[in-house]
Amino acid sequence: MTIVAILAYAIACMAQDDVTKFLGIPVDGTKSEMTQKLKAKGFKANAYDKDVLEGQFNGGSVNVYIVTNRDKVCRIMVCDKNSVDESSIKIRFNNLVRQFMKNDNYVYLDDNSIPEDEHISIQMLSKNKRYEAVFYQKSDLFKAMEAQDSVAMSKYTDQIASYLKSNIKYTDEQLSNPTPEMQEEYIKLLYQFALESNEHKPVWFMISKDGYSKYYITMFYDNELNRANGEDL
Repeated sequence: MTIVAILAYAIACMAQDDVTKFLGIPVDGTKSEMTQKLKAKGFKANAYDKDVLEGQFNGGSVNVYIVTNRDKVCRIMVCDKNSVDESSIKIRFNNLVRQFMKNDNYVYLDDNSIPEDEHISIQMLSKNKRYEAVFYQKSDLFKAMEAQDSVAMSKYTDQIASYLKSNIKYTDEQLSNPTPEMQEEYIKLLYQFALESNEHKPVWFMISKDGYSKYYITMFYDNELNRANGEDL
């Protein structure tokens, strides 16, 4: 087994306890457990559909849906309860983009703000354009490296060292006194997997359209570790 494969496995094992959170609640466990935790946050069952929870989120009224895979929660979907016109949804979308970009708990690749002069109704109807923005909650490993927190980092470095020792047969002496080349490669790989661990925690949103030419925001808090990865193929 290569160093890359070993580190990938080690990070995957450690990531099981570091998943996407919605209102501080890990997107994990059973649907009934998640339902009770959301109700404790003030959400209530919809009068017409018990599988839908409704309440307040980020200053607005929303409907919340719990999605599972193999009896484990893999997604929390949050939809605006009230639809708005084209001008209002553009403002709402751009405000959300700015809020996420300013939030230090997230990283992102692009600024997906909608230009002021863009007619989203035309783009969505004639060109099937999809307006969405993707962000990633920072993993514990990424935050530890970002803060250069040696105490928090030790949780990861100790486990990775154990994998290196048991699978590549490095000696304690080699791990305790690595060469400069080993140290450089180790840090490079650790940072690479810190970035990859972020990718397990996406939070994204899009503009959705109802049947009355009105629009609303749909948000997704995904736990990629619980999502289907071809196991049933």
